[in-house]
Amino acid sequence: MATRDASATRRKLLEAGRGEFAESGIAGARIDRIAERAGVNKERVYGHFGSKEKLFQAVLDAAKAEHSASLPTPGEDIGEWVGRVYDAQRNNPTMLRLMMWESLYYGTGPAPDEEQRADHYADKIVAVARTLGIEPDSTAARTVLSLLGLAAWSQAMPQSARLLLGPDAHTERGRAEMREHVVRMARAAVRGVAPPEPDNTEATA
Repeated sequence: MATRDASATRRKLLEAGRGEFAESGIAGARIDRIAERAGVNKERVYGHFGSKEKLFQAVLDAAKAEHSASLPTPGEDIGEWVGRVYDAQRNNPTMLRLMMWESLYYGTGPAPDEEQRADHYADKIVAVARTLGIEPDSTAARTVLSLLGLAAWSQAMPQSARLLLGPDAHTERGRAEMREHVVRMARAAVRGVAPPEPDNTEATA
């Protein structure tokens, strides 16, 4: 019974933390508000997670796991993969907000669990490099970073999207049109990275 109660408390704290961190970030979040949302004493937060930063990391890990579960590995159609990333971020905006708060908090310094997270991105680098016929090197890594930015930017910066595209930017039609544009842009971008097709003019002359 005690184990079941502890698991239930942990779930409540993760859910409460997700709402608090999404609204206020790491620096602005308050342990007492998280505990109040979860309906527990704030000492339970420290008992389960140790610190506010560790609770945030657990919340972010859970959100990223949900995000990753909805996405395929990059395949032959890189543009459609970027479209799927766009869809996942649109359907799970909290994950994107949490990642932006993390970036603001840690800046260019190291974030927790960097090695594990780097391995996660390495899989994407290898998959994209294989599709494009290039080495999984820094060029492939920059390509993945650029593609992820292409998928996220209009949703990470909604005011910029509205100012550039007008009041329809965040309607269903506006988002569908943006998705189509992102997919086309991604397909065009990777054509500039992939090696050129061999010139067989002399061989066939």
